[in-house]
Amino acid sequence: MLRQLTIICISLFAMGCKAQVKTNSDVTTYYFIRHAEKDRTDPTEGNPHLTEKGHERAQNWDTVLQHVTFDAVYSTDYYRTKQTGQPIADRNKLDLTIYTTEHYFDDVFQTATKGKTVLIVGHSNTSPEFVNAVLGRKKYDHMDDDNNGNLYIVTLNNGNVTDIVLRIN
Repeated sequence: MLRQLTIICISLFAMGCKAQVKTNSDVTTYYFIRHAEKDRTDPTEGNPHLTEKGHERAQNWDTVLQHVTFDAVYSTDYYRTKQTGQPIADRNKLDLTIYTTEHYFDDVFQTATKGKTVLIVGHSNTSPEFVNAVLGRKKYDHMDDDNNGNLYIVTLNNGNVTDIVLRIN
């Protein structure tokens, strides 16, 4: 029941944002998620793939966000983030765009995403840091290592910024 309610809330929020986008190209909406569960069997592996549970979560993110039409899907250049974002990119017929975490929300990124609806797949530290960069202040701390379910939604509209974080499990 909670999952269905969450999907309904996100769908309504997303439909409202898309309706605004059609009438106002200044509306930009960012969805931030952390990669799904990674394979931890080899602690020396710096670039692990997703576990079976992680692949299930990646598919679940696609279900949760099924009513959101994305214009772009960004991912860091790791198997786990790319595998998390790929189902959503596929559904929207998009290629993944690789980003680095050196310059969050720089002019190039802002210009490329202005007026669009964008998914950004990151990590327990980079996702909240990226959200904070968009907000222009530190609001969110790093996620706990066992938290793969936060969904941050940030909307920019004519100089106004709104944000929400949901936990989807």
